[in-house]
Amino acid sequence: MSATDPENNLFRGGDPDFMTSLARGLHVIRAFAGVDRRLTIADVSRATGLTRAVVRRCLYTLRELGYAATDGRTYFLQPRILNLGYAYLSTAAMPIAAQPVLEEMSETLGEASSVAMLDDGAVVYVARAATKRIMSVTLGVGSRLPAYCTALGRVLLSQLSEDQVTAELAKVDFVSHTKHTVTSRKKLEEIISQVRAEGFALNDQELEIGLRSIAVPVRNVVGTVVAAMNVSTQASRVSRRELLDRCLPILQAASERLGSQLTPLR
Repeated sequence: MSATDPENNLFRGGDPDFMTSLARGLHVIRAFAGVDRRLTIADVSRATGLTRAVVRRCLYTLRELGYAATDGRTYFLQPRILNLGYAYLSTAAMPIAAQPVLEEMSETLGEASSVAMLDDGAVVYVARAATKRIMSVTLGVGSRLPAYCTALGRVLLSQLSEDQVTAELAKVDFVSHTKHTVTSRKKLEEIISQVRAEGFALNDQELEIGLRSIAVPVRNVVGTVVAAMNVSTQASRVSRRELLDRCLPILQAASERLGSQLTPLR
């Protein structure tokens, strides 16, 4: 969540069915995304763009309901918050179907693999099988990474129209995570166009030095792209050529196997 998201974005003028208080509460919860995130009221206010008074009431309510706690200065989420995500993970077809497919592929390749979906300029992990830790940041279900500099994100962006891609990239605050990160909007549009044509994306140390990944789309039974699947490797062990020659065919087969289990929502 960014401080550039102003509070008035949470209002829907003339919409009597929109609950602003609920929107604010969810906005506050999302501010805690991170590892062992402990935030003051001022921190949450900066992260969400909400006033301190609004944040204080939201945090008070979350604490009273058992979703957050405080040490007197900072606030932090409680395990009960997992109930919100589990409601999705325990009923949605994607994570249920994806997990065994990822685990089988990871065992075959000896590499980590994930399935993610696009959400507001980021990829959100909905299933993951990790054989070893290959990133400095621990990733798990629910983790979010920027779409523009990840293989998963570029695959998902490639499924949008060119006008939609331009609109999505216009919202991005580009950050050079490494010396390899592409931050030119024009260059990214070219890369995404290439991904659209080739059907896969290869990312070489743009998010983190030492991390290479390759991703493909996941299509449901009627051919609609509903997610992306990747394999992540250590650059010191796996070359770009090996990713293409050894990992890509297995990744594509796993993606097809997962997609064959996914029917359109009615």
